[in-house]
Amino acid sequence: MPKGVPTTIPDDGLTTRQRRNAPLLGVNTGDGKGKSTAAFGMAMRAWNAGLDVVVFQFVKSAKWRVGEEAALSALGDVHESTGAGAPVSWFKMGSGWSWLRANDSGEDDHAQAARDGWQEIARRLAAQEHDFYVLDEFTYPLDWGWIDVDEVVATLRDRPGRQHVIITGRRAPAALIEAADLVTEMRKVKHPMDAGRKGQKGIEW
Repeated sequence: MPKGVPTTIPDDGLTTRQRRNAPLLGVNTGDGKGKSTAAFGMAMRAWNAGLDVVVFQFVKSAKWRVGEEAALSALGDVHESTGAGAPVSWFKMGSGWSWLRANDSGEDDHAQAARDGWQEIARRLAAQEHDFYVLDEFTYPLDWGWIDVDEVVATLRDRPGRQHVIITGRRAPAALIEAADLVTEMRKVKHPMDAGRKGQKGIEW
């Protein structure tokens, strides 16, 4: 597809502009490195295009501040101070989400936290609160059965407006892959950890 020109034109009754402006559902999956990195790179492009960006990070600890979070948060600050770009919001699951009260029992219910996160995403999609969503490592609660795959696919398929959604993580369910417009599988060929090298700052986080 050189220069972004499609190789075929479907007979779907849509104009070129309508196809170009259709909302995108993307999935970055596979065992190789780079799924989240690619999604956050797209988020930076979206910010530059003036699209309101929101990130929901599943599985990762709320205490772990990854480099992309710092960079995108800084871009959100740039928007607030100069008007350039667009707003950026970032939420982590950890032991819960920032809009929920802490678990008084002191025990983490990760499955319920994941479901709470998904319900908030579904609410925001229905309200068209953002333009570009990154659901980082969202395939894991789907794979583990914490969140119903059919419900997710239906909600994403029927989302209103022009809201782009990028989902990352290994073992993406077949139904999600089928529903997506863009699917990239990261395949590991070599990795430094195979040679006993630990992850390093600036590369892994």
